[in-house]
Amino acid sequence: MSQRWLFTRAALYRSFPLLMPLLLVVFLVGCHSQAAEEHAPNQPLVSIAPVVERQVIQWDNFNGRIEAVETVALRPRVSGHIEKINYREGQTVTRGDVLFEIDARGYQAALTRAEADLASARAHASLARSEASRAQRLASLKAVSAEELERRRAASAQADATVKFAQAAVETARLELDFTQVRAPISGRAGRALVTVGNLVSSEGMANILTTLVSLDPMHVHFDSDERTYLRYAQMVRAGERPDERNGGVPVNIGLLGEEGHPHAGQVDFIDNRVDPDTGTIRARATLSNPDGLLTPGLYARVRLQGSIPFKAVLVDDKAVMTDQDRKYVYIVDENNAAKRRDVSLGRLAEGLRIVEKGLQPGDRVIVNGIQKITHSGMPVQVQVVAMEPQHVALQSADSQRE
Repeated sequence: MSQRWLFTRAALYRSFPLLMPLLLVVFLVGCHSQAAEEHAPNQPLVSIAPVVERQVIQWDNFNGRIEAVETVALRPRVSGHIEKINYREGQTVTRGDVLFEIDARGYQAALTRAEADLASARAHASLARSEASRAQRLASLKAVSAEELERRRAASAQADATVKFAQAAVETARLELDFTQVRAPISGRAGRALVTVGNLVSSEGMANILTTLVSLDPMHVHFDSDERTYLRYAQMVRAGERPDERNGGVPVNIGLLGEEGHPHAGQVDFIDNRVDPDTGTIRARATLSNPDGLLTPGLYARVRLQGSIPFKAVLVDDKAVMTDQDRKYVYIVDENNAAKRRDVSLGRLAEGLRIVEKGLQPGDRVIVNGIQKITHSGMPVQVQVVAMEPQHVALQSADSQRE
């Protein structure tokens, strides 16, 4: 046993010079690998998306208010006590409906008196015409003087005038009697009654307002445009790229608070003739149908108007855009998976994405998530390809994931 161990030890001593170079190589390779691991660059994971190129239309957004096409402050045309109120507050009424009734007894008596005066005037006129006719026959026989004939003719003419005066008095009395029934001058929705039964209302001076009426269909939307937008639209009209709003026919879309998008369609049919120097804006008006009565005067409206003709554009998500003082830039990933800074010139939003006027080409891959991990241009990265989604689609996807 002792001899075998001595023999093995002697063999090891003899082979040690041969094993030394091999052990040295293994040691150096291990150290180099460890150093390489310690100094290997950190390659962050980022999401990239290819830029989108397609036909787009730019839209201009404005804030507006819904207003009724017709608005009436209903006032009495005769004075008297309110006798009846024939509608329910907030009710939809039709033109000609009797909403209020004023005590008509005094006006009925005035009409009866006027009709009696008319009958008396007609009797006197008939007698005067007969006397004038008789005087004409006697004058032809030289039995009456010319002076008497002229007097009879004048009396007949005066009697006819009295008849016309009495007829006018009857018409006035009949109108005043009719005005005791206060009718709706338009079809629409009636407001609350500002007077109650038994109150005395007057038609003199600033007459009492009984209620207000607003029409329901169609409706107007009034909105203001700034000078820059107005001039851009005027340039488009001169270039033949869109019709003149003053002549109508320009499509517009309206959305209310809480509504998705702009579901109500209408047309711009009026634009003011001057820019307000105090606000630097010009007033425009659109008309849209309201068959279900949803649109109510005073509602806030989001107005969207076509601001360009269709054109081809390069689009990116706004999340990919960074700011360096007064410059905008994005990071693209080249074929070697290195992040490279690219300065860009941006336009407006279109379909939820940002228009890139200069700096990007179709096929460029833009970092949309993980930009904060990039410390310098040329930094190697690990990539994950995603779609270039509009903002509203991205928000909906995030909400779905949270749910």
